[in-house]
Amino acid sequence: MKKIDLVFRTVGERTSQIALDLAIKNIQPRQVHIIENVKPFAHAVQQMLKMNYDCDFVVFMDADCLIMEDMSPFLTSNSLPYVDCYVLDKFRGHIHCGVHITRIDVIREMQAIKVPDNDAKYVLRPESRTRGLALKKLKLKKAFKKFNILHDFFQFYHHIFAKCALRELRSRQDYHQAKLTICQEDWGRQEKDLDFLVAKYGVNYARKYISKQASQPEIARFIEDLPNIAIRELKQMNILEKAPLTLAETREFSSKIIIQRPMISKKMKVFGIGLSRTGTKSLTMALNMLGINVVHYPDDETILQDLMAAKYDFSILNDYDGITDITVAPFYSQLDKLFPDSKFILTVRNKSCWLKSLEAHLLKRPAFDLDPSNESKMQIRRLLRAAVYGTYAFNEDRMSYVYDLQYRNVLEYFKYRPESLLIIDVCDGEGWEKLCPFFNLPVLEEPFPWMKKKTVLTEILSGVK
Repeated sequence: MKKIDLVFRTVGERTSQIALDLAIKNIQPRQVHIIENVKPFAHAVQQMLKMNYDCDFVVFMDADCLIMEDMSPFLTSNSLPYVDCYVLDKFRGHIHCGVHITRIDVIREMQAIKVPDNDAKYVLRPESRTRGLALKKLKLKKAFKKFNILHDFFQFYHHIFAKCALRELRSRQDYHQAKLTICQEDWGRQEKDLDFLVAKYGVNYARKYISKQASQPEIARFIEDLPNIAIRELKQMNILEKAPLTLAETREFSSKIIIQRPMISKKMKVFGIGLSRTGTKSLTMALNMLGINVVHYPDDETILQDLMAAKYDFSILNDYDGITDITVAPFYSQLDKLFPDSKFILTVRNKSCWLKSLEAHLLKRPAFDLDPSNESKMQIRRLLRAAVYGTYAFNEDRMSYVYDLQYRNVLEYFKYRPESLLIIDVCDGEGWEKLCPFFNLPVLEEPFPWMKKKTVLTEILSGVK
């Protein structure tokens, strides 16, 4: 029987007590270590590495995570050196963040690591940087595992502001900046939820006051002062802080986010095979709201290895019900053979609008990056662009041809099996009325995620705010 310890880190998050109760219930640790109100985060990392652990594995987790499933069966059978857990983040969708399962030999190596002075990666990501150096020295790799964990839901406004300001500082390379910009566009469409306004304000504040040329000591001072900055700025915005969280509030949310779930068999998966910028991200969120756990454009090392080996029964599908975007768009026929009960969804869009949006999309995401830490993501990007578009960069004639070809070939492939294919134009307002019947589910009454009128979408895509 493996011995599991829990390290629970809290800085007074609104979810702290409920998160701890759920963690103890669903991890069943032998011992619980609590790191409370230690700031900045680098100091908390130093404290957790000074502990004398007597266990096989440690689950490090932050109080902004709500573990909604029993993880103990996995923990008692796991032997992987390091597992980064996929969670459902309120602001960024499915990401690996907040809960880390680490084998004791990796922790011992982390405790011995001497981080170089003025290491930029350590300033922004102290835990990740230390672990990465330890894994490299031990010649071990990380693994990913998806659990039913909610991340950054129900948080205090000042924590949202501070986190999103820090997220901006961590996203200053072209690839990460582009991803954050896409998230900000989505936040701007969530008018009824003040969390998203605060998140966007936090990002913009960091962009305004910390330049890309800022020194590491300047960034470190800013991070240390972020809690005070957040409280001050929210006061100036006349935003009153939230009341303490109740368990009833979390249960009410869970009942809304996951309704009657379709039956997903081992041979049934759901694949969004529309091209990028056809509403694939909105589709991903909508499917998750229906209880169908799909992931949008996964780009980790495991996906790269699967793609390079033409292994289209992707390893990630052991933990997910499906994948959307160009990770799977070119491979629908192979996926159909591997998972013969599957459902395929082709997102479409007005072609002239799509071409304009795709051009901006590709311009922000070059196919090469000088940062070696991004190389696997760049390899995935180049591989998929070559497979889907036949080019790394935007070419209007080529992209127009590819759009028509994808549409024509998909329709031809499924012409005798209409029950397996749904064609949907979410950018033009189609939503639950088409998606729910496809899975034999009742049509939801709440708004389809991130949908606006076509005119507003066009303005947003044209850069008009």
